Amino acid sequence: MRIKLDEKLPVTLAQRLIHLGHEADTARDEGLCGRDDATIWEAAQREGRFLVTQDLDFSDIRRFLPGTHCGILLLRLQMPGLTALETRVVGLFESEDVRSWSGCLVIATDRKLRIRSSRE
Repeated sequence: MRIKLDEKLPVTLAQRLIHLGHEADTARDEGLCGRDDATIWEAAQREGRFLVTQDLDFSDIRRFLPGTHCGILLLRLQMPGLTALETRVVGLFESEDVRSWSGCLVIATDRKLRIRSSRE
């Protein structure tokens, strides 16, 4: 799976996802830190990448209609420290069928996972 990590996610997360067999890059690696959401979004879509973010702006299902993009994983943890974020994302990518998330809006909390697809 081709993945783009938003700038507020741990730098080490990309390497962990690569180790799991994914192609991951970061907004930081591409010099996109501090850029607006639209710029990050356009870069992810242009490259055909699934976006992993904590940014609530990406939660608007009307704006990011499932099936019209490469997919979004929105992380909503109670205590979103770098270690907790990395642990949760790696855990999901190890235990879930993440390839089926293409085109979906996926919201992950500490304990729950909600997948909104174009089939709903």
